[in-house]
Amino acid sequence: MKSYGIAAALCGSLCLLAPSVFAQSKIERVLLMSVDGLHALDLSRYVEGHKGSALARLSRTGVNYSNAMSSMPSDSFPGLLALLTGGTARTTGVWYDDAFANDLSSPKSCQPGAKAMGVHYDYSEAIDVDEESVVTKIDPSKLAADPARNCVPVYPHSLVRVNNVFDVVKAAGKRTAWADKHPAYDLVQGPTGAAVDDLYTPEINGEGISDSVDKTIAYDADKAAVIVKQIKGYDHAGKEKVGVPAIFGMNFQAVSVAQKNAGNGYLNADATPSPGLAKALDATDLAINSIESALVAEKLNTTTLIIITAKHGQSPIDPAKRRIIDGKSIKTLIETATPGVVAHITTDSAALIWLKDKAKTAEVAVNLGKAHSDLAIDKVIYGAEMVRDFGDPATDLRVPDIIIEPEVGVIYTKPTATKLAEHGGASLDDRHVALLASSPVLKELKIDLPVDTKQVAPSMLRALGLDPLKLDAVRAEATRVLPGLEEALAVDFH
Repeated sequence: MKSYGIAAALCGSLCLLAPSVFAQSKIERVLLMSVDGLHALDLSRYVEGHKGSALARLSRTGVNYSNAMSSMPSDSFPGLLALLTGGTARTTGVWYDDAFANDLSSPKSCQPGAKAMGVHYDYSEAIDVDEESVVTKIDPSKLAADPARNCVPVYPHSLVRVNNVFDVVKAAGKRTAWADKHPAYDLVQGPTGAAVDDLYTPEINGEGISDSVDKTIAYDADKAAVIVKQIKGYDHAGKEKVGVPAIFGMNFQAVSVAQKNAGNGYLNADATPSPGLAKALDATDLAINSIESALVAEKLNTTTLIIITAKHGQSPIDPAKRRIIDGKSIKTLIETATPGVVAHITTDSAALIWLKDKAKTAEVAVNLGKAHSDLAIDKVIYGAEMVRDFGDPATDLRVPDIIIEPEVGVIYTKPTATKLAEHGGASLDDRHVALLASSPVLKELKIDLPVDTKQVAPSMLRALGLDPLKLDAVRAEATRVLPGLEEALAVDFH
């Protein structure tokens, strides 16, 4: 395997505006697949133990980023937006699918043109017309409302302040497609609400799918079959011949479900998978193989760049570190000392806290610090550190006032919860994800340099010969293309 030199590393990290050489590789489309929960360690273990697998085969003609970090918070919404926009929550304005927005109101309290009242929104399956059905859609009456726009319902895509790769590719006259786990993944439709030509979002919580590893495997296989149809030039229903998308993809859920559901998970700190998790990994590899085989059959494999990564990891890997702490205890502790100050708290493997009175932020943070043992708190982020790393709650009406990073393995949830792991926090288990870019025109290369998954977005556009600077978040955060991809191309580009 080829190593990555210092000079090339510096250019890959810093030379955003260097002339593109991807055009010489004749990449015509990018296929992005998020295997939610897939750690870098999961990928390396699987490839090592399954030499004949699709993941092993793709790794042999790909660039493997062994030190890739997903977004913080490591929730699915900011995690996917990082991949598609090139930006973090401070730029996209989306902190979680379950969050608080001071610039919006509830449908009942909203008054056109009036000051926003602030609202807790839950844009998971909670906004479905029928949460128990796989085939459903968004109920606009369950959405937040925007007083600045005559109290119109705020669809998920309207939460996002910036454009995404689908917007840029579609503006270039090319076709776009995506498949994900809730109707709420309208999120990817960009500011226009129409960036994705073919959006497929069957509800994963319908019919109890996410309660079963086997049902989730079948659910993933259905979406993989949709990708195969699109590779053959059809829409997701397989009825209309529309042409192969220039950028498309899906998320896999079986690995994430197997990591979390009781009776599955990891067996030890070395990430040895349980039988259920091993089954999910095998099924995901089989689905990826079906997609790769379709590309070969349609003679599109040499002109397609495949990117395999994850919106987020899952914490803890080591089952001995799992610790459930009642999420409600955070609010109880805060309001015992400062009554009525909490606007909303989002809890998973971290806690995001929005306050009604921002002047009380330091007081609340200090009291939380005093309770670090009871709440297993590793770090309380607020004030200058919050402004530096995440944004200013005083000027950005979406930014949390306080973030709690707990000890690794802590999950803030119901005391009766049986889940083995969760995501949302900043630990390595939450964020250290797989990232592989593969194509037959690439040489095998391993890059240990630290990278962020937000670098995927400008890299996908560069691969297609489009300008990464057309992404709002890339300009705002100076997001670089992934290092080494151009060096790995099997062409002489100098």
